[in-house]
Amino acid sequence: MSEQTSLNCLDNFCLCVTDLYQKEYLRKPTAYDIERIYATHDTKHGFKGMLRSIDCSNNDINVLNRSPLFDSIKNGTAPPSPFTVNGHDYTHGYYLADGIYPDWATLIKVYSSPTDDPAAKFTWFQESARKDVERTYGVLQGRFNILRVPERAWKAKKISRILYACILLHNMIQEDNGFAITSLGKDYLRGNRGTREKEIHDKDVHSSIRADLNEHIWNLPPNFRHTI
Repeated sequence: MSEQTSLNCLDNFCLCVTDLYQKEYLRKPTAYDIERIYATHDTKHGFKGMLRSIDCSNNDINVLNRSPLFDSIKNGTAPPSPFTVNGHDYTHGYYLADGIYPDWATLIKVYSSPTDDPAAKFTWFQESARKDVERTYGVLQGRFNILRVPERAWKAKKISRILYACILLHNMIQEDNGFAITSLGKDYLRGNRGTREKEIHDKDVHSSIRADLNEHIWNLPPNFRHTI
């Protein structure tokens, strides 16, 4: 079989897997999923309300605005994701990001120049937690050797299909190992799009969440990260 024929077979396989199973295994999290994500990141990293980390090659604000990352919030279809930290209640979970991202309520950044011990501790915890993105891709590479192979002359669409298929198959394996994936459930429509976009971009909320997280993490037991 020629290399081109093999690549076509691989592409067709990935396309079939994605078409058949993406609705169940490549969906966005439900309210129950978010509760479990919150609990995991709180226990492991000390961050309450953390959804995951973001590490994109392009952090231009216009690119972020066009990104589907926050579409469910903007469209009002995101499930409820409130959390409480340091005695204050917040509406949406957030992603950890480095200092070059915008000050959005849904992106919690490090302090560029920590001026005291609490800010330095927060920055160290935040940077450590962000490494989960790299670890996640490492797990996928360990499970699917094709992700270690140089892309050669593959087209971007083929690379995307391979990656999505690997993520989908990984989620299926996780479910088979007892990490159940909940049903999608209903949409949660709330407010109008303009209001929801302002909630995402709110710099004051960003500062408030970071300050509360800073105090919360500073008050964690000294051996917190050593007890995990």
